[in-house]
Amino acid sequence: MPSADRFSAIVRAVGCAIIGQTGEIAPADKRLYAVRDVTATVDSVPLITASILSKKLSAGLGSLIMDVKVGNGAFMASMDEARTLARSIVDVANGAGVRTSALITDMNEPLADCAGNALEVANAMRFLEGGKAGTRLHEVVLAFAAGMLVNARIAPSLEAAAEQAQEAIDSGAALDCFGRMVHALGGPADFATRWAAHLPVAPVVRPVPAPSDGCVAAYATRDIGLAVIGLGGGRLRPDDRIDHRTGFADILPMGTKVAKGEPLAMVHAADDAAAARAIATFLSCITLSETAPRPSPAILEAIS
Repeated sequence: MPSADRFSAIVRAVGCAIIGQTGEIAPADKRLYAVRDVTATVDSVPLITASILSKKLSAGLGSLIMDVKVGNGAFMASMDEARTLARSIVDVANGAGVRTSALITDMNEPLADCAGNALEVANAMRFLEGGKAGTRLHEVVLAFAAGMLVNARIAPSLEAAAEQAQEAIDSGAALDCFGRMVHALGGPADFATRWAAHLPVAPVVRPVPAPSDGCVAAYATRDIGLAVIGLGGGRLRPDDRIDHRTGFADILPMGTKVAKGEPLAMVHAADDAAAARAIATFLSCITLSETAPRPSPAILEAIS
């Protein structure tokens, strides 16, 4: 973890930096969360708002846009719950002097077509290379980039800001910036151009075969995330080691028509036994139907 001074220097030199939270940022929040846990107030909207914004406001932000997810893969299961939380965060942050807005985004299916550590990094790199245009991920990323530019008063409108964000991708500027950030934080200097050579690869890759003909009608999104943990891609205990190679790739979007035996996704696992378990789990997380479901937008509502 870089020091605060180094973090600031990287942001000034590169334009961005991604780091984990440190104990120096809102240190009381961890203790308050422990109290909420034992008092059954984890889902209290005022306390969630306080927890989120204690870290944001203490960092000295000038502007902010929040992603409030809703659906079976999110903490907020219903639109009313998500809307209440988004409104609370936006009102409190703006009241504290930070220009803030929020987008409520759908989490009833995976946002990207993968789940897992190295697989998600690879997905992000393909996105920066321009390979994910037209996807739900592309829609959401551009919307948040545009919102940040407008809230920071760098762009006059969301439309103009979205064009700026798209130009950063098309020109390669976003990819170059990300690569310089990785190097500044201690990563390889050639990560932007040779990322595939630096990411770990699982020794076993197996398809998840469709059990029948049909259309992808529903996902149990949270359970897919738990399945990644089952593959070793997350921790069940604090001392667990994470296998960054594992997860699911090439997950089909909702509405995709498949024939029996065609892959619904690809499992990346440490061994054959883990792959077999993951295939069975993934099949329990997906619903096929005779007809395609009604399309759902990735961005459901904007709160400002």
